[in-house]
Amino acid sequence: MLWSVPDTTIRAKLTQTLKPAHLEVINESHMHAVPAGSESHFRVLVVSPQFEGLSLLQRHRLVNETLQEELSSCIHALAIQAKTPQQWSSNPSLAISPPCMGGSKHDNTMTEKLKAGRD
Repeated sequence: MLWSVPDTTIRAKLTQTLKPAHLEVINESHMHAVPAGSESHFRVLVVSPQFEGLSLLQRHRLVNETLQEELSSCIHALAIQAKTPQQWSSNPSLAISPPCMGGSKHDNTMTEKLKAGRD
């Protein structure tokens, strides 16, 4: 069974709730040891005026609360960058995820584990 949530679902929920000035949703599932076609590992960059005056922790909580249903079912990993418009204008960059260290698709034992999971 594939874990799957389309990035369009993530984009729609974040847009509706946080009214971002800029939003990027990147599916990073291909970087992990998951079955082909999985949509379970994401990175989001959310730039919203609603983040003004909030700590980084409070911003992340807002994003997590918005995606609560998906996080409890089909999103396995979510990397969050939450910026105010002012922060974005002074540093308009998206962080790059490091290589997967656990369960990487480059881990030879994962091939067997994935095959076993399909049986």
